[in-house]
Amino acid sequence: MHTFQRLVFVLLLATASSFLTAQSTASGKIIVNADLGKDTISKHIYGHFSEHLGHCIYGGFYVGENNAKIPNIKGVRTDVVDALKALKIPNLRWPGGCFADTYHWKDGIGPKSERPSIVNTWWGGVTEDNSFGTHDFLDMCELLGTEPYLSANVGSGTVKELADWIQYVNHDGTSPMADLRRKNGREKSWGVKYWGIGNEMWGCGGHMTPEFYANIYRQYVTFMTDWTNTGGLFRVASGAGGNNYNWTEVLMRDIPLRMLDAVALHHYSVIDWNAKGSATEYSEGQYFTIMKKALEMEELVQRHTTIMDKYDPKKRVALFVDEWGGWYNVEPGTNPGFLYQQNTMRDAMIAATTLNIFNNHCDRVKMANLAQTINVLQAVILTDEEKMLLTPTYHVMKMYNVHQDALLLPVDVQNCNYTFENQSLPALSASASRDNSGVTHISVANIDSKETKSVTVELRGIAVGTVEAEILRSAKLQDHNTFDQPDAIKPARFNGFKRNGNSIEMELPPFSVVVLAVKR
Repeated sequence: MHTFQRLVFVLLLATASSFLTAQSTASGKIIVNADLGKDTISKHIYGHFSEHLGHCIYGGFYVGENNAKIPNIKGVRTDVVDALKALKIPNLRWPGGCFADTYHWKDGIGPKSERPSIVNTWWGGVTEDNSFGTHDFLDMCELLGTEPYLSANVGSGTVKELADWIQYVNHDGTSPMADLRRKNGREKSWGVKYWGIGNEMWGCGGHMTPEFYANIYRQYVTFMTDWTNTGGLFRVASGAGGNNYNWTEVLMRDIPLRMLDAVALHHYSVIDWNAKGSATEYSEGQYFTIMKKALEMEELVQRHTTIMDKYDPKKRVALFVDEWGGWYNVEPGTNPGFLYQQNTMRDAMIAATTLNIFNNHCDRVKMANLAQTINVLQAVILTDEEKMLLTPTYHVMKMYNVHQDALLLPVDVQNCNYTFENQSLPALSASASRDNSGVTHISVANIDSKETKSVTVELRGIAVGTVEAEILRSAKLQDHNTFDQPDAIKPARFNGFKRNGNSIEMELPPFSVVVLAVKR
């Protein structure tokens, strides 16, 4: 080979090597505008959902008052109480879900031995003995220090049934339902604020048209009162499933704003409703598809918000995403109607990116409810008799609870890509806030399944002082906690960053979540 040819060959090799190096060290930048915050991230974005489904209530929250094997307070597991209090759950939605529109609340009050049984037609056809009812749930919420969010039965109930339930739980004066509550052992009312008027009325709640439901909604809320004339009840309309934008359009058009406090939205990350795939044994292609579905939440929130803005430009009506999460096939050998699935690092990625989206849209998104709390779908807790474990999703939500009721700081993400078979998704997701003590928290997720991302976080408007960080990561996407190894995945101190003036430079491993705490 001639000298000139050798020189050209060397230059081509160097160019190719440089290109490959650039590909393997993809970088992104996150600009935090720390002096431009104006909206507060409601703590209620970090809410949860507990339905009479599988072992969410029975065996999850509730093991019975006479259970000597598992420590409990009035039948509620103390280990679950401690874990959820550490998570700072702000609200808990109950009794459904689809179960709500088959539930008649009077079946769940009074002596347990006298409560009628029903068949849970939606979830497994099992017998529901109603041993966990209104008193049990609302007392448990007090134990947890969380606000109850009750879903009313519109599909098979009546207006009077809802009016009586409100009187039963909220009226402190003399009335038939308040007197019945006292007879059943509770003197003071619970003062429940959040009320959902039915659930998925386009589906399991009655397969209604939006026009029909809007009229039904108006009828129900007409007879809702808290006897104070101060707007103490927060009324939530059953909203759209995913991209059914016409549903939101009709509700906002046909329901007077004075009768409406929030519109709900449900969205699940599913590969295919007819072939959901395993919760633990999945390919990169299945992971990519799930993350694409999860990131669709950004468009859903934006487009439903745009419709709401047309009728409510002052943003008085909130958007409640009161069901969200990943949905897969049940674990082998379990009841298909119980929706019990494991929870891997894939679920941590769903949680991190979704919560970042909600934080960044906190001007309209005021509540969200992960589905579901224990043993069902994307749970934060799994139980097996006396055993309990915390899932990767639990750890993300605990890392992120620093954002609750903090001031949202706008972020500008100059992203890099996560690429799979000629398809690309934004690899980085981020949100930022400043708490009451002046600490700025920045949550960042790298969803790329293979590549570490070099990320620069530039803070504008404040001087950066000390920085601490926590990371959630694992060796494989499919990794998960088990009852034999409950701490296989848990947060750890993160030192993979360095200060550079008012910037923080860090190497974010594949499928990892980092939360930075920046003091001035």
